[in-house]
Amino acid sequence: VQLQASGGGLVQAGGSLRLVCAASGRAFSTLAAGWFRQVPGKDREFVAGANNLGTTPAYAASARDRFTISRDNAENAVYLQMDSLKPEDTAIYYCAAARSLRTWYNGWDSWGRGTLVTVSS
Repeated sequence: VQLQASGGGLVQAGGSLRLVCAASGRAFSTLAAGWFRQVPGKDREFVAGANNLGTTPAYAASARDRFTISRDNAENAVYLQMDSLKPEDTAIYYCAAARSLRTWYNGWDSWGRGTLVTVSS
């Protein structure tokens, strides 16, 4: 599956952004999907994940209660609604997909190009 993330940009602290990951190729509805982020010089970190049906989402502690992952399999897309953004959310955000996962943190098969999110204070 090919993935392309979009929707990043510059926003003030407290603002919102909605990231979109468009998928093409292999049946996206059979894959788990997730969002990661990376700050230059640091490891990429898990943000949020959803199973193939979009039920039982999972979130990193830093994202819980502020971010919401959702997906529309008819549109081959997964979304990340980010509210109450903080300067520490500034990073490149990547979407990923996987056929099967044991944990949310590794085992992802496909990665899209990232989209930059910058939160100003």
